[in-house]
Amino acid sequence: MLDDDALVSSSVVANCMMNRERSLSGSNGYGRELGIDVMAELSARVRASTSVRWLDVCCGSGRAPVEAARLLADRGLTAHAEITGLDLVDHFVSGSRPPLLRLISGSVADWIPDGRFDLITCVHGLHYVGDKLGVLSRIASWLTGDGLFIANFDARSVRRADGTPAGRRLTTQLRAQGFAYDSARRRISRRGCAQTRFPYRYLGADDQAGPNYTGQPAVNSFYEPHP
Repeated sequence: MLDDDALVSSSVVANCMMNRERSLSGSNGYGRELGIDVMAELSARVRASTSVRWLDVCCGSGRAPVEAARLLADRGLTAHAEITGLDLVDHFVSGSRPPLLRLISGSVADWIPDGRFDLITCVHGLHYVGDKLGVLSRIASWLTGDGLFIANFDARSVRRADGTPAGRRLTTQLRAQGFAYDSARRRISRRGCAQTRFPYRYLGADDQAGPNYTGQPAVNSFYEPHP
């Protein structure tokens, strides 16, 4: 098993196939993968409040955040909107970027935001994270009071020390901590900020777990029960 320092240099984690060029819409877009219309969510929040902040975790090249920033600019909604794209690999799209957009290179496991977010998304990025439960706890604390988090998440990638899936006990714990998990679509979500704590201790990750349901190589995360 690898620790997080070793994991970030793994070729599996630096996978360029999953999310590098994904756009907001279309057959390969955020809407299809997450089941929400990001632009509708952002636009509604801008009109309903004084500001809106969107964090896209594991944003790949940043294509989708760039598209959203330009659409908001076209609609005259940039004054109170802020978009942040975070990715481990600093291979972002070239060209000019609207002032409301930041693309940042860093790990979601140790990056510290400068405020809370109304929307946090992660398209297929959690497949490559080591301490997945730790990251879910961090993200929950980054939401505003009614902020929305939604991501692709494969519960079978969370394993016991003996290598077997954590199973129903994990999904029960997720729901107890305020997360909703759709096992059919493999999506996890929550509404609102919280300080969460899972009764597991992280042991390490395996970047040789092989393909998951997406058909791409992924990372399994290992835990043992912890009071």
